[in-house]
Amino acid sequence: MGGFFGVVSKQECVYDLFFGTDYHSHLGTRRGGMAVYSKEGAGFQRSIHNIENSPFRTRFEKEVSIMRGTSGIGSISDNEPQPLIVRSRLGNYAITTVGRINNVESLVDELFAEGRHHFLELTGGEINPTELVSALIDQKSNFVEGLLHVQEKVEGSMSILLLTPEGMYAARDRYGRTPIVIGKKDSGYCAAFEAFSYLNLGYTDHKALGPGEIAFITPESYTSLSPPREEMRMCAFLWVYYGYPASSYEGKSVEEMRYDSGKASAAADRLSPDSTYPPVVEADIVAGIPDSGTAHAIGYANASGVPFNRPFIKYTPTWPRSFTPPDQTSRSLIARMKLIPVDALIRGKRIILTEDSIVRGTQLNGVTKLLYQCGAKEIHMRVSCPPNMFTCPYLNFTRSTAESNLIARRSITKLTEGGATWTMEDYTNPDSPAYAALLEEIREELGFTSLGYNRLEDTIGAIGLPKCRLCTYCWNGKG
Repeated sequence: MGGFFGVVSKQECVYDLFFGTDYHSHLGTRRGGMAVYSKEGAGFQRSIHNIENSPFRTRFEKEVSIMRGTSGIGSISDNEPQPLIVRSRLGNYAITTVGRINNVESLVDELFAEGRHHFLELTGGEINPTELVSALIDQKSNFVEGLLHVQEKVEGSMSILLLTPEGMYAARDRYGRTPIVIGKKDSGYCAAFEAFSYLNLGYTDHKALGPGEIAFITPESYTSLSPPREEMRMCAFLWVYYGYPASSYEGKSVEEMRYDSGKASAAADRLSPDSTYPPVVEADIVAGIPDSGTAHAIGYANASGVPFNRPFIKYTPTWPRSFTPPDQTSRSLIARMKLIPVDALIRGKRIILTEDSIVRGTQLNGVTKLLYQCGAKEIHMRVSCPPNMFTCPYLNFTRSTAESNLIARRSITKLTEGGATWTMEDYTNPDSPAYAALLEEIREELGFTSLGYNRLEDTIGAIGLPKCRLCTYCWNGKG
């Protein structure tokens, strides 16, 4: 995915930039970067580090004492190194992006046809998408026209922070799939993916950009240069998985949404106190897989009366972030090493286990085996969203996962090889025999006593926005 943070201030801003960017570390695990501008000093300065095995804050502690500037932008990225510093006919600037470009090759071919562009190759022969965005901006006569041009040309999504000596441009992607929020304090403004990232720095909420909106920000002022578009397709998976618990998007708290998802699961199991039906399951405890399933479990427990417990604890002293080895065997081992079982809370217990989503299912299989090895009597898995059926064509959170690796698609392949002739529409309909067969195939592979996913309408209801304002492509193929 990725996240960014930017500051324009009347005073030194490096500490604000450092901590604000660090608060986006949950959105990416590969690279972090900061670029600052100083009128009295060296102009633009930049630093980029690999953060795969060490957190952003640790890698950039030295930069805080070296860098100087009254404006800056920072990036957390799952892919390309950024921010970039660009010298162009429009002037010098720094730029960072969040998004995905699906038509890279056709855009590059168009630029090559003009005969005046070249690109630095990344490892593997890829082109840095942020560099491509800067080339598209340079096609126009000013930054606003260039940013609008990017929104029209890019297939996918692209949100941008662009820092000039005069101020900072913030441009939210055309359909508002990811957020940009503006914070304000006496010394200036900030722009961020995550609104909570600036609260401890003394900023207060000023404005959330609408879909496709472009703003120009200086230490003294905020100006909207291009109005928001009417149509929005914000990523619903932000609330389910990627958003930090303290996050809030379009006025809806991530933590609250996850509580409500748990309530919906309890209602589906007929375990709410006012239910007139017998329960689907009976359990001794409800537990969330740390950390992303915990809020769902709390919501379930509050609605059902089944006690919330922590039958395994995440070992945070040496696992402060996710280390992702290149091979699946190592990834599964690392996932297991992070969780320490509490035998007294597992042995002989019927456990309702909650999780935000099941994508590949490979690591979850190890968790299930761990619980059974510790004496769990039953494991009833409840998932806060529908099955993930499609990889995302708009953002990068499933970039490294082919659809054939999704556990739902693997299960559909098995059913098809066994003679099933259902369509994808059948498999995404929770009232169909195809959906029941799909869940049974997943349940058997992962070893659960029972398996339940929230229905799409329950997930949307927990978010609280109209369905037409949300992208649900990963669940039903409708973006």
